[in-house]
Amino acid sequence: MIAADKLADWRETHEIGLVRGSPNHPQTLGRIERWHQTLKNRVLMENDFLPGDLEAQIAAFVEHYNQKRYHGSPGNLTPANVYFVGGQTIMLESERIKRETFNQRRLPHRKAAA
Repeated sequence: MIAADKLADWRETHEIGLVRGSPNHPQTLGRIERWHQTLKNRVLMENDFLPGDLEAQIAAFVEHYNQKRYHGSPGNLTPANVYFVGGQTIMLESERIKRETFNQRRLPHRKAAA
């Protein structure tokens, strides 16, 4: 059984349907299409020897994609950061650390200039 068939069987088992977009209009579903392509490429790189291997691969991919990888969102926040910690809290702490770092770097220059 090829990976696409396994994925289709897994979707049916978990009652996950397909959503189809307008033909020749990739802007409407571009982000999710990219996510699916990345997931498919990751799954195809591995060989499944046990029945639960595909599920484990998908779960690991989703965790990495949503919680660990670099995100292009403002502040590089992952969805888990925003949902569980609060994006504003993390952004404020990041700004505080940045200000302290700049101040520490300026101190030697100010001493040398005096």
